[in-house]
Amino acid sequence: MPEYVIERDMPGVGKLGASDLKAASQTSCSVLCDLGPQIQWVHSYVTDNKIYCIYRAANEELIREHAQRGGFPANKVSQVRTIIDPTTAE
Repeated sequence: MPEYVIERDMPGVGKLGASDLKAASQTSCSVLCDLGPQIQWVHSYVTDNKIYCIYRAANEELIREHAQRGGFPANKVSQVRTIIDPTTAE
């Protein structure tokens, strides 16, 4: 399945507490369950004002449907073309 990076503009998100992040995660997982196995949440990076999420999905439309149903912004969705890391230099 293709992998995507979703950029979510969410001012102040870095100040949310564990219970708020848990609730957001629960909402996301509930929507994912409804959408079926063609979309998977891998993990997310929370910064001061944005969340960067890594998802696997059959297509970008599923990513946007998840965002709409969950009430999350999906300001930018980019398909990952390849992954590099320090071992790429070897």
